[in-house]
Amino acid sequence: MPIYVVIAALAVTLSIPILWLSLASDRVPGRRVNRNLTVGLAASADVRGMVLSQSPIERLFQPFVRALAGPARRLSPRGMVASLERRVELAGDPITIERLLVAKLGLGAVGIAATAFLWAVPSPSAASILSTVLAGFIGYVLPDVVLAHLAENRQREIANRLPDTLDQLSICIEAGLGFDAALARTAKSGKGPLAAEIAQLLQEVRVGVPRRDALEMMVARTEVADLRQFVHAVTQAETYGVPISRVLRSQATEQREKRRFRAEERAMKLPVKVVFPLVFCIMPTLFIVVLGPAVMKLSNSF
Repeated sequence: MPIYVVIAALAVTLSIPILWLSLASDRVPGRRVNRNLTVGLAASADVRGMVLSQSPIERLFQPFVRALAGPARRLSPRGMVASLERRVELAGDPITIERLLVAKLGLGAVGIAATAFLWAVPSPSAASILSTVLAGFIGYVLPDVVLAHLAENRQREIANRLPDTLDQLSICIEAGLGFDAALARTAKSGKGPLAAEIAQLLQEVRVGVPRRDALEMMVARTEVADLRQFVHAVTQAETYGVPISRVLRSQATEQREKRRFRAEERAMKLPVKVVFPLVFCIMPTLFIVVLGPAVMKLSNSF
């Protein structure tokens, strides 16, 4: 009997149990996939519960904001919308750009209507019209001022928390953790905007973004000079093979000195800021209380 006939018969004989196992065996992975794909389809969505889970203010103003968001975006210049989006990002996304545009238009309209009702309509004049326009302008730019204040506070908090975060990173790396694991540990145990930014950095790294690009994106989101310096130091350390623990230790020491200098600078500015309320508010009242009786007695004697 030729050898190829024996090989063919052996292959056919061995294929029979393999075919039976493939057809009769329990397909657990297939059932799991089908169950995962169909889960939740039979359950009815509780739309009423979802709506009631929102606060009454959100249920009241959400349709109004949704209706005005499109016209507000169309009426606003494209450059201004891009600038507002950047300010919202720097402030930590406390509000959506649609709600911000609606708030600007709404506060401007409220300022114009209130001033016109209280002053311009009862006594129309050039001053009342100018005051109405000025009130509308103040109401329109008030959200920008609040947003800029939030962004400034957030950047200051990131700069103040950076030295402590670098100390924690240095301790974790010296204990044997890698840089990414140290970042994860810091983000888990930390609080504030810096911990949130580090958590977002780790999420971007997990989805495939290179760590250097993720660090640069974090710097672009915050625009903190101290954080940019830290990122550049880490990037150069990875490029030239410098131990990251040494870089973190030196950066922590330098950032701590900068924080102390900023505190001393604010303390030196405090007397200058106190001069104006002291001269214009406190000193006149003090002079009136101290010298008022003497002036009245002198005037009565003469």
